Amino acid sequence: MKKPILLILLVILGGLGLASVFTVNETEYAIRFQLGRIVKVDYEPGLNFKTPFINNIRKFDRRILTLDTSPELMLTSEQKYVNVDSFVKWRILDVARFYTSTQGNEAIALNRLNGIVSDRIRNQIASRTLAEVVSEQRVSTMKAVADAANSAAEEFGIEVVDVRIKSIELPDDVRESVFRRMSADRQKAANLYRFEGREAAERITSDADRQVQVILAEAERDGQRMRGEGDAIATKTYAEAYGQDEEFYAFYRSLEAYRTAFINNGDTMVIDPGSEFFDYFGQDGRSGK
Repeated sequence: MKKPILLILLVILGGLGLASVFTVNETEYAIRFQLGRIVKVDYEPGLNFKTPFINNIRKFDRRILTLDTSPELMLTSEQKYVNVDSFVKWRILDVARFYTSTQGNEAIALNRLNGIVSDRIRNQIASRTLAEVVSEQRVSTMKAVADAANSAAEEFGIEVVDVRIKSIELPDDVRESVFRRMSADRQKAANLYRFEGREAAERITSDADRQVQVILAEAERDGQRMRGEGDAIATKTYAEAYGQDEEFYAFYRSLEAYRTAFINNGDTMVIDPGSEFFDYFGQDGRSGK
């Protein structure tokens, strides 16, 4: 009779022992409740104890989490609509405040955080032009959003670590209008480049033609000068040769004239035999006079 009772007592004590201990991981927060009231939140990782049936434990993730928001239509300072898709990096900073403000429901926390971040992004984009939103100012814009959202989320025990925009898309009608304007601008720039290219080509061609004319004129001038100098030397040479032997020079000139006159066998010439042309045309090689 005593053994079954002892066994039952041991089982009960073992169950109470197991119910009085719990573990906390390094990636977790733990809250101990006593009859629905928070009594302790600052648990270190490891094995911890509680009072069975009186205390209960709730655990929450202490790591950095991601909230992936849905794309929203927002208005820039130029009154242009853009679809903004973003995400938020967040974590629980004060677990007691987080539980008190959200009843420990992460879905409620995410819904509130989404509203906070969305409002801050909308305010920042509304104060900037489309060019500023997609330019290098995008980084400073997101930092301003994160700072503003972090201040607003403190009351929920949440820290906003970072906010990033994944994409900014124009609505279809606005996109078409922007594409047409960009195409017109690019066409205008292309036409300007073509005009400047043709102008440069004409300028280069004109300069090349001018240089050709200058080179040809200089070459013609130098040629005329060289021909004149050659003729002068030839005339001087002929004069000197003629002065040395006038009879031989006259004979040589006559032979050159005969060679030129009788180069074609079929030619017919009507000339007075007594003319000076036939002075050296005698049968014995002497003057025919």
